[in-house]
Amino acid sequence: MNKPAYFVTGTDTEIGKTLASSALLHALAQCDVRVAGMKPIAAGAELRDGVLHNEDVDALAAAANVTLPLELTTPYLLQDAAAPHIVAAQEGVRIDLMHIRLCYERVAASADAVVVEGVGGFCVPLSDTANTADLAQQLGLPVIMVVGMRLGCLSHALLTAEAIVARGLPLVGWIANVVDPGMRHLDHNIDALRTRIAAPLLGCIPRLPAPSAARAAAYLDFSSLPHWPVPARQVLSHSEVKEV
Repeated sequence: MNKPAYFVTGTDTEIGKTLASSALLHALAQCDVRVAGMKPIAAGAELRDGVLHNEDVDALAAAANVTLPLELTTPYLLQDAAAPHIVAAQEGVRIDLMHIRLCYERVAASADAVVVEGVGGFCVPLSDTANTADLAQQLGLPVIMVVGMRLGCLSHALLTAEAIVARGLPLVGWIANVVDPGMRHLDHNIDALRTRIAAPLLGCIPRLPAPSAARAAAYLDFSSLPHWPVPARQVLSHSEVKEV
């Protein structure tokens, strides 16, 4: 049986990829599977008690129920919060997609499910020769796209969806995340995307006063995703019905 594994990308930076990824991790954990999160490249870290911390990386770790070494879940943790290829060059780091692939394989071997969050938008440069689309292609996972709902998101979302499909990757779902609570015609914009994106809408996360993985997951339905696990309690319920 294939393990659930997904690559989460977005239409831009700061549009809710980490919140959506954390919600996905939370939902998988609720299905009683051992799930690990990865953010292979993270830009923006601060030193606390002698250890570098990144908010996104910490959020994924908190939502997962499998704890793994940081060098596996985030092999490239960069200090400056800027474009990865610029920061990597400044810090003397070469981002190697094959190394990320090998880290992913070790993470996947340690868990029943894996959620991989990309960095920035789908085509953000990682080096002079590679970008995040290349990373997604290297991993070859089903892709979930997070759309930051704000003015201008329609073109960003449709272009990103086209880019994912052009790479030969399956776009298996998309999530609307309300970045601008004052966005005019929000429902009409979501409907416009729903009719134009050939993948199911997994739900819409409203602007939450206190965002958390559990709160965001309450607005999402992941059951249409490939290899989505059936919760153990649901399996038991079916078994009980058959016995009766």
